[in-house]
Amino acid sequence: MNNNRPKNTFCGQFNRREYLHQVGGGFTSLAMAGLMAKDGFIRSQANAADGKTPWQNPLAPKDPPLPAKAKNVIFLFMYGGPSHVDTFEYKPELYPLDGKTIDVKTFGRGGKKNGGRVVGPKWDFKQYGQCGKHVSDLFPNIGNHVDKISFLHSMTADSPIHGSAMLNMNSGSVLSGRPSMGSWVNYGLGSVNENLPGYVVMLDPTGGPISGAKNWTSGYMPAAYQGVVMNASGSTPILDLKNARNMSRDQQRMLIDKLNKYNSRHLSDRIDNTALSARISSYELAYKMQMSAPEAVDFDTEPEHVKNLYGLNQDRTRDFGKKCLLARRLVERGVRFIQIYSGGNHNDANWDAHGDLVKNHNYHAGNTDKPIAGLLEDLQQRGMLDETLIIWGGEFGRQPTAEYAKGTGRDHNSYGFTMWMAGGGIKGGTSLGKTDELGSAAVEKPLHVKNMHATVLKQLGFDPNELSYFYRGLDQRLVGVEGGDPINEIIA
Repeated sequence: MNNNRPKNTFCGQFNRREYLHQVGGGFTSLAMAGLMAKDGFIRSQANAADGKTPWQNPLAPKDPPLPAKAKNVIFLFMYGGPSHVDTFEYKPELYPLDGKTIDVKTFGRGGKKNGGRVVGPKWDFKQYGQCGKHVSDLFPNIGNHVDKISFLHSMTADSPIHGSAMLNMNSGSVLSGRPSMGSWVNYGLGSVNENLPGYVVMLDPTGGPISGAKNWTSGYMPAAYQGVVMNASGSTPILDLKNARNMSRDQQRMLIDKLNKYNSRHLSDRIDNTALSARISSYELAYKMQMSAPEAVDFDTEPEHVKNLYGLNQDRTRDFGKKCLLARRLVERGVRFIQIYSGGNHNDANWDAHGDLVKNHNYHAGNTDKPIAGLLEDLQQRGMLDETLIIWGGEFGRQPTAEYAKGTGRDHNSYGFTMWMAGGGIKGGTSLGKTDELGSAAVEKPLHVKNMHATVLKQLGFDPNELSYFYRGLDQRLVGVEGGDPINEIIA
């Protein structure tokens, strides 16, 4: 060990203050270069790796290749797997079977079984709307909007296990490393707002879902397309951009201005490297998001009746209501894809009702019913529902039989479950497909996750079998290399 090494030096060349001065000051000039390039000052200097092709922002807005009925997507993700036979698929045959042991094939967390004790539905169903749709007493507010909704009662997935099932629902594959649906939307359409991310994720206060960021990753695509986690409450909307020095916006702006003026001599340097150009873009976007995100989550400009519509005046619905209201505000500001999670962490912190079904579903439905209904009503009143596609569902459903010898808990069911879609050119007041009389498996018009994905892409103006990204020698697609068809029966 060299005890004669000079103190307060970096590699024996510069002291720390001089090093930070040179590196930090030079880096801020990159952001200024990017900003000025967009204004035409140094446009000719921002080139791709070949030194000739002008560098393009990966999130620049693009027109879809086909006519589009939707411009934005809001995915309301009920993490854990809500029970379809207790929410939106009415099964009157199940009520009298409660407590009886029957033969039925199931496959969930507890493995494959050939029979079990029936757990009858624990809530009554009522008919709503002109379509007369039966909806559980868990969702009286959403029930008032059934004429806007298309219910998909025959969904199927590739896995009954949370981690792989969530990846399947979000990316089309049970394997990690594939781009999520929001990333595909950003890749295909770009973003019309340069100050906010094109793909936003909002998590439950109890934490994120299993597998975490894999559910909103951009996979093998550039990181610019991945989801950005936003917070609808508190002073830091985007946690990754938290200002460690607690400076005000004006202080940050003054500091950056001083650094940019000092380092203006760097603007004459030629920028001809893709990675360097991408760094400029990301640094610039980070600053813009830090400045713009607080305005998006400032609900003070919203009338009281609108905030009450989302349930912000009630403790139980306030958190999810803020997320739904923020989703509407982000759509207004051009954000393409927004995913809101109901439920996080593990066990009863989400919809994963293995023990007490009544306690679990009463809690989560009660937290979300009013905010979701408020979102549908608010979008319609503003004339935005026609161009905003809403998706509701979890990674799978639940079995008709009990998981344990005692109790009302249900195991996972990927053989048949319910999701619904609304807005964005979707027919309202319709129901498609069904499971058997017990709700154990899809028997009429079975639908796969990829059919839902294909429908989303079609409504956004894409042929789902043509939108591709070349990777590892294949034209990769959200619907898989084998392709997938939209659910044309629910498209208006």
